[in-house]
Order: sequence, then C-alpha cells, then structure tokens
Amino acid sequence: MGNGFQVQERFAEGAQYIGGRLRRGTSGHDQEVVDPSTGTTVLRYELAGTDDVDAAVAAAREAFPGWSGLTPGERSDALHRFAAVLAEQADDFAYAESLQCGKPLKLSTEFDVPGTVDNASFFAGAARHLEGRSAGEYSGDHTSYVRREPIGVVGSIAPWNYPLQMAAWKILPAVAAGNTIVLKPAEITPLTSLMFAQAATEAGIPDGVINIVSGAGRDAGEHLVGHPDVVMTSFTGSTAVGKRVAEIATSTVKRLHLELGGKAPFLVFDDADLDAAVNGAVAASLINTGQDCTAATRAYVQRPLYDAFVEGVAALMESVRLGAPFDPSTDLGPLITHQQRDRVAGFVERARAYATVVTGGEAPGGELAAGAYYRPTLIADAAQDSEVVTAEIFGPVLVVLPFDTDDEGIALANDTPYGLAASAWSRDLYRANRATREIAAGCVWINDHIPIISEMPHGGYKASGFGKDMSSYSFEEYTQVKHVMYDNTAVVRKDWHRTVFGDR
Repeated sequence: MGNGFQVQERFAEGAQYIGGRLRRGTSGHDQEVVDPSTGTTVLRYELAGTDDVDAAVAAAREAFPGWSGLTPGERSDALHRFAAVLAEQADDFAYAESLQCGKPLKLSTEFDVPGTVDNASFFAGAARHLEGRSAGEYSGDHTSYVRREPIGVVGSIAPWNYPLQMAAWKILPAVAAGNTIVLKPAEITPLTSLMFAQAATEAGIPDGVINIVSGAGRDAGEHLVGHPDVVMTSFTGSTAVGKRVAEIATSTVKRLHLELGGKAPFLVFDDADLDAAVNGAVAASLINTGQDCTAATRAYVQRPLYDAFVEGVAALMESVRLGAPFDPSTDLGPLITHQQRDRVAGFVERARAYATVVTGGEAPGGELAAGAYYRPTLIADAAQDSEVVTAEIFGPVLVVLPFDTDDEGIALANDTPYGLAASAWSRDLYRANRATREIAAGCVWINDHIPIISEMPHGGYKASGFGKDMSSYSFEEYTQVKHVMYDNTAVVRKDWHRTVFGDR
C-alpha cells in the first residue's frame, strides 16, 4: 500500500487488544473494514463477543491497582513517552485513518493526528495536577481536605467519524487520572484505536491499562456498559443510541458521560465580514464531509447579507474538489459508507418538495462512482420546522435561512433540542458577547467555527449530552472526590455527642 503500511499483516493476529496483545474475537461473526472511497475491503476480522469483553474488563481490573498506585509523576512520564511514540508513528496513523474513513490525507495529517499527539502531551502534563482543595479548619475542631481519586475500570464507546481522536478523548483523561479502560470503537473503523493501544504498550504503559474490543454495539457494547466491574461509561454517538446507553448504565448505577448529536447554528449578523462568514460556513459545514457533531448545519443570516451569503457559499462549494483520499489535491472525501451516503441523499431528495437545492444534491459519477461520495449541498427556502433544519443529517449539507432582528436570530439558533456547538459572526463586541451568553451550547465560537484545543473542554447542553472531553475539566468525569476530616481536639467526649446521649 501507499506508505508501506500493511493492514492485513498488522492485524493478522486479530482485531482485539486485551492485556497488551492482539487476539481474535470469539463472537463467531466477521466484520469488514471497507475503504469508502472505493468500496473495497481492507481488513476482515472476527468481532468481539461477550467473552472478549469479560476478558478485557478482567485485564483492566487486574491492571488497576498497579496503575492507580503510581505517582502522578510516573503516570505523566509514561504518557509523555506515549506522546513521543504517537508522533513517531504519525504517518502510519494518518494513512490508516484515511484508509478506513475515506478522509482526505491532508485532514488526517493536519488535524486528526497532530490533535491526538497534542492531546497526549496535554494529559501527560495534566496528570501531575490532579489536586484536591487545600486543607482548612472549616468546623473549627477539624481539619478537612479533599482527595481526588481514580474510580476504577472505565468502559467507553467511540464513534466512527473521528476514530483516532475519539479514542484519545476517551482513553487519555481516564488513564491520566489513574483509571484503566476498555474502549469499544465503531466496528467499521477499529484500525487506529488498535494502533493507539499498541503504541501505548510500546511506550511502556503496563498491559491491561488500555484494552480495545472491536465488536457490535448490541453485543459487545451493551455487555460492556452493563458489566458489573465497569464503574463508568463514556459514550460519543447519536442521541438515540445515547438514550439506550443511559438506560443500561443507570440500571447498574454507573457514572455516565454522554457526548451526543448536534445541529450547530451559524449565526451571521448584518455587520459581519461577509467573506469571512462565507469561507467559514463552507469549511465548517464540510469538515470531515460534514460528519462532525459540531459542523455548521443551520446558517441563519440577517436579511441584508442573506442573498450575497447564499451566492457566495454556493460558488465556493462548487469549487471544492472531491477525490481519492490519498490524492493531495482532494478537498472532500466520501462519506463513511454507501448506506450513510444514501441516508444523506434521502434528506436532500425529500427537501426538494419544500425547499430549494441551490447547489449539489447529487452523487458524482465517473471515477468516483464506486465510492460513497456526495457533492457539497446548500439548501435554501426551508421552513424552520422542516426536516433538514431540525434533524441531524451528518453529511455535507448546509441549510440557510434569513432572520430580521437580533432577538429572532438568537431565538432561531436556540430552537433545537441540541446544544453542542454554535457560532456567531459580528464585528460588534456587544452583539458577539450577547450571543455567547444567550446561545445554549457547550461551545460558542465568535467569527470562526470548528477549532478545538486540548486545554479547553468539549461537551454539550440539552440533548447533546453532559460531561466534558479534553481539558482538565474532563477529570471531573474520571475521578472520585473524597472528603477527609481529622479531629484536632483529642477530646474523648465531643460536644455534639449530647445529641445522642447525655447532657451538656
């Protein structure tokens, strides 16, 4: 293959990573990893069954005392070595990510992989700053302090749109805090999650700290979430599946972190830099072929700029180059599967009955016909309550609607069950500030849309879930807070004992 990376050879021993080694799944069912740009199979492997999940959880449970017992500095050193190994293998990670997802190589090389290396470096440092509140005599007779402790074995489930980054977002804060983990990646995109765990082993992270089970959601996923030895579940995916994960997790009283769907508004006020907004809208709606929970999906444009915005976005979308993932000139790759491509196309075809497809709205032919490609699509004239405005399409589709007053624009932006991300475009500080206060979303960008950084939290409001990935805030998900209280008086009979026996 292109860079010498041989998938079949790399995973000849299986696509489960348990206790520091690859092994075959035991479900009795095979799964194909397919290159969505051509429809060809790049790996066939045996899916994980419940026995594999049990083995992975057992390995994580066995590794927990040793890993959690290390000093923060020792865990930090291990994660720094891990970041270095990831950086050394950057080309292989980028190649494998593009192969299994259809991402343009420039996206994997410039976004997915360096973001993951940076995450590892960040959590290597953050591992040394897991602090509780300093001591104090809050009752007068006692000294109190707070310990922050790891919680145990984490069972996490990651999606297919950013397999490498999602593996990192789940694994790194968990292990930095002293936990061990079993991760179930999407069964159609397990390659880079497995490579991530292998790289951890190469960096000297002990066997069993990071385990990967590549299995189906209804089998391996549900068994992992319901496992009695798993104390927490972190899930990223659709809101519908998130509800099922929550049902299972709450039935066993697990801690739960959910990062679910989104329908991000892109709010353009009439004083915005029009060229910046047009460029930002196209980039933010087409990143990863629109398969991004934070992608711009609903553009609300104040009426004085509306026509020019529609014209500018349509023209720029038409210049975007669809092509093979490993062609350096490719801007936009395929969707993850032909099934997903057809789902996206279905939304657009139904919209023709009530809206205007300004550009796109079709799969390309010719050399790209075998892949799951779909042209960048702009839809106008849709009603606020129409399907393309309310439902998560998860493809290269942007819907644009006009608004008149600032009040109306913010109300339209908030008119959704989701609340993961949003952006507002304005040169007016007060307008922008109002948008950041009043838009109900976990991230609000001003005059940009999409950038994320390791130091800042990622997570949503409302039906987009709860809890945070990345940043030191993510440790709130992966640690227990314990209050420790010492008596300072050495008095045998405390004054408060009279409430139980005796008089003052």
